[in-house]
Parts: sequence; structure tokens; C-alpha cells
Amino acid sequence: MKVYQHKPHPQIELRKKRAPKPKKVVKEGPVARFNSFLGEKITEGVGTMWCAYAFALIALISLPEAIHGGTSALISWIAQTFLQLVLLSIIMVGQKVEGAAADTRADDTYNDAEAILYEALEIQKHLQAQDELLQGLIDSYQAPAKPAPGA
Repeated sequence: MKVYQHKPHPQIELRKKRAPKPKKVVKEGPVARFNSFLGEKITEGVGTMWCAYAFALIALISLPEAIHGGTSALISWIAQTFLQLVLLSIIMVGQKVEGAAADTRADDTYNDAEAILYEALEIQKHLQAQDELLQGLIDSYQAPAKPAPGA
């Protein structure tokens, strides 16, 4: 008589087959691959603070003309030139930082889950060993008593 039969959770097999991996989109055809490559390189370049500084410098070159053009021209310069040009790069930098932090949290969560799973499996082994010991004690207790020699 077995006291306990372990049934692994289905997620355990899925976990073994599918560990988290960074996904890279592969496009079909040379034109699609070139476009993906170029888009990735431009995004990496524009998403830096150095690019934001360069865009700010370019935007500031046209500031005196916007000031002399009056309120309407100044507001237009702020909205169309400075905000769109400079903040684009700054926002991309912020998204890159937040994305990296989210990736780190996701990796930590996965590793924590791995550790918890490992500990749970170790507990399962411990309990199995205890079950076997208890079963041995039960079996020896239920065994028929042997008559004493010479009786």
C-alpha cells in the first residue's frame, strides 16, 4: 500500500520545453531583412541622449527666428520643432531604460519560480522518503509474529 503518489503539474513539462528567450523577428526576403536592419539601427541611434542633444542643438538654431516671428511662430516652434524633435529621443531613451528594467524583473520572476519549483521538488523527495520509511514500519508492524524458538 502506497501512501502517496506524486502527480507532477503539467506546467513542469512545458517549462522544460519552453524557457524564456529573447525574441528576434526574422523577416522573409532580402528587402524585408534590409528594412528591419535599417530600422533597428536608426532606432538604436535616435534612442540615445547624444541624439537628443544634437536635435536640441539643431532646434535651438531656429529659435531666434521663431522669437522674431511672434507668439504664434514661437508656439509653433515649441510644439513642432523642439518637443517633437528633442522629446522623441528622450522618450525612446526612457522606454529603453524601462524595458531593460522590465526584462530584469521578468528574468528575476522566472528564476524565482525555478527556485520555488526546485524546492518543491526537493520537499516532494523528502516526503517520499518519509512515506517509504513509514510504510516499512507499517509493514513490519502488520507482519505476523514469529513464534519464539522452542515454543
